[in-house]
Amino acid sequence: MKNETTRFLKTSLILVLTLCVVTFTGLAVIMNRKSSDTISRVGLTYMEGMSQQVSQHFATTMKLRLEQMEALVEMIPPDTAASMDSLREELSYNARIRGFVELAFYSQDGNFEMICGDGVKLADPPPFLQSMRNGEEKVAVGTDNEGNRILLLGVPSQYPMSDGEVCIALVAALPIDYIRDTLALETNDLVNLHIIRQDGSMVIRGSDVFRESYFDRIRAEFSTISGADAEAYLSELQEAMSKNEIYSNVLEIGRDRSHVYCTSLPYSEWYLVMVMPYGQLSEMVTDLSSQWIWMVLGACGLILAALMLLFWKYFRLMHQQMVALEEARESAEHANKAKSEFLSNMSHDIRTPMNAIVGMTAIATANIDNPQQLQNCLKKIALSSKHLLGLINDVLDMSKIESGKMTLNMDQVSLREVMDSIVSIIQPQVKAKKQHFDVFIHDISTENVYCDSVRLNQVLLNFLSNAVKFTPEDGSIQVALYEEESPKGDKYVRIHLQVKDSGIGMSEEFQKKVFESFVREDNTRVHKTEGTGLGMAITKYIVDAMGGTIAVNSAPGKGTEFHVTLDMEKAELQEMDMVLPNWNMLVVDDDKQLCESTVASLESIGVNAEWALDGESAVEMVKKRHCQHDDYQIILLDWKLPGIDGIETARRIRKHTGDDVPLLLISAYDWSEIEENARGAGISGFISKPLFKSTLFYGLKKFVDPLWQAQEDTLESSEHFSGRHILLAEDNDLNWEIAEELLSDLGLELQRAENGQECVELFQKSPLGFYDAILMDIRMPVMTGYQASEAIRALERSDSNLPIIAMTADAFSEDIKKCLDSGMNAHVAKPIDVDEVAHLLKKYMK
Repeated sequence: MKNETTRFLKTSLILVLTLCVVTFTGLAVIMNRKSSDTISRVGLTYMEGMSQQVSQHFATTMKLRLEQMEALVEMIPPDTAASMDSLREELSYNARIRGFVELAFYSQDGNFEMICGDGVKLADPPPFLQSMRNGEEKVAVGTDNEGNRILLLGVPSQYPMSDGEVCIALVAALPIDYIRDTLALETNDLVNLHIIRQDGSMVIRGSDVFRESYFDRIRAEFSTISGADAEAYLSELQEAMSKNEIYSNVLEIGRDRSHVYCTSLPYSEWYLVMVMPYGQLSEMVTDLSSQWIWMVLGACGLILAALMLLFWKYFRLMHQQMVALEEARESAEHANKAKSEFLSNMSHDIRTPMNAIVGMTAIATANIDNPQQLQNCLKKIALSSKHLLGLINDVLDMSKIESGKMTLNMDQVSLREVMDSIVSIIQPQVKAKKQHFDVFIHDISTENVYCDSVRLNQVLLNFLSNAVKFTPEDGSIQVALYEEESPKGDKYVRIHLQVKDSGIGMSEEFQKKVFESFVREDNTRVHKTEGTGLGMAITKYIVDAMGGTIAVNSAPGKGTEFHVTLDMEKAELQEMDMVLPNWNMLVVDDDKQLCESTVASLESIGVNAEWALDGESAVEMVKKRHCQHDDYQIILLDWKLPGIDGIETARRIRKHTGDDVPLLLISAYDWSEIEENARGAGISGFISKPLFKSTLFYGLKKFVDPLWQAQEDTLESSEHFSGRHILLAEDNDLNWEIAEELLSDLGLELQRAENGQECVELFQKSPLGFYDAILMDIRMPVMTGYQASEAIRALERSDSNLPIIAMTADAFSEDIKKCLDSGMNAHVAKPIDVDEVAHLLKKYMK
């Protein structure tokens, strides 16, 4: 049995070895025989790909340059120049900045009239002239006055020439090396590339050619090709070129083989000729065949080990491929998710202001007969709508999703308005979960800064939304804002934003990845809480883009605190002097730091203030003052106080002071839900937290002069714009009706133009200085807002520099830039924000 097994193994081994030797030897022979065909197929594939790549690159490059020529013609139409000299000067300047070395008018007779440069001459005029007469764009080769070869690009145009004729084309020149450098014709070691005309003359010569004609080179250097006369090859090539067909052939020249591939190039009468010698490739394939034979002879004794080695390598390779495939799958999934990441996050964020809008609309409907409540609801709807509009603008900007980039739109922002809007938006959610919410402002002297208000709102709302989401009922949420000197210099201020809650908190491990996309803590406490896991990642991206930092401090069951630090540029805003009478005031709040900060702000505007941390202490301080006949002129009471709350404190204070002393309630909660009880307890009014200096000033100023608010509104609206004439270009009847109604309330006198051309004509016919400003829509028939603005700026009138403000639904950053580039002063996005329009009109109208 053993001998039989041994014989079987020996026989099997011999048979396997013999089979391997025969098989591998046969394969080597077959490979050697077919190597020639293989080389041809590989060469053809390579040449086709190379030709397509070079042709596409050539087409793209020429199209770009021709489009630059078209843009030049569109930007400087023949009928816009004041004189022939100014037309030439403007054309010359714009051609130079685009890199063109020569520029000329091309006449119907094929003559050049130079605009800039010394002179040009076509190498082959008839085809170029015929193309220009046919109104086609064309690329050709020529020479300058010094005999240097240049690239000529022609686009149809009709500019006046010095002899009174009208040209048929505008022709620009580039150095001929532009094609060589752009297409990198000398960087390929395997293929020689030439660009020739149909007569064989060289446009661009490869590195191995010194003759001026490709055909002359073939005739001079090769008498026979593939066993036939060289003229036969040239005839085939010329026939293919005349029929505009691709020519591909493997040629045998002596013992060498080369692949020739010829194809036409767009926008020209040129052809790309590529020649790839097969010598190096043939030698490689021959060496490979020889190595196969020697490997078979040398590997017979080790064939079994070799098979095991091959199996092991195969297994390892398959394992690597599976790993790579898994990584590719994950990468593809991540890329797919990335496309919807921004929309998913916006879907999450949009619900927050939408909740405020829907809720406030319901409250307004229920209180339609209460003007004060209705006004309060409408104000909060407007704030939430403005934030929602900013989010929708981002959703519509699909380029941000595709590129993964997010740009910041820097503008002047009031931190007070930002915090007011955030409080208004978050209040309904806090109220629904019966949570304790408070806002603390400490030592804020710089209220106006430059930043992206929508992004700043998004950061705060992400933090607050998560705080509300992960904080149980009766939990507390606090927002703090304070400033300090910025290390970037006096023109900047360092702003600290803190959002703290008493919610479920996070584990230390999860804190390390809280800012990663689609990440949520895998904990039973959060399974029922909705969320995409994108909010913190987007927040981190925004803060990084603003040049700030985020720190997180949390522990399970002990809540979470996020701390954002941002260096913001101070806004140079001229504000009215904030000075109040030398009142004696009392501030009552359970937060000592808020009391101290509020007292400091009051003292900076001329008020003497004291503070107390609870209602009982406040009542005692009021009694003591009253006994000394030195009552407080105004008292600020926080609603949520330890012991007795602010309303009860007000009742007790009224027993000692009567109705003469104004008692104002301060709170981050909605005034409407406590107004009735507060009024009944003797509360005179309400000031919403956060307590910025300007919030205190404008909230208290009405007690200096009760008519101040009405007078201020009148001055801000009617008197400032009374008698001012505005030309409004708007093609949509409904938009005109809305604009007329809103802007007429400001005292403006409006006149409508239904398209851009009518706007220009009305301005031309108006007396000098009649119109104080123009509000310009962009998308209009006959003439767009861009064209109308350019036309008005070009008028020879002393008032053609009047303010032109774009008022359009095209609201992205590229639209704003295009408006400014066309000569407009500013941009306002629809829907119309009357306050913003009024602000810009004040800024630009004299």
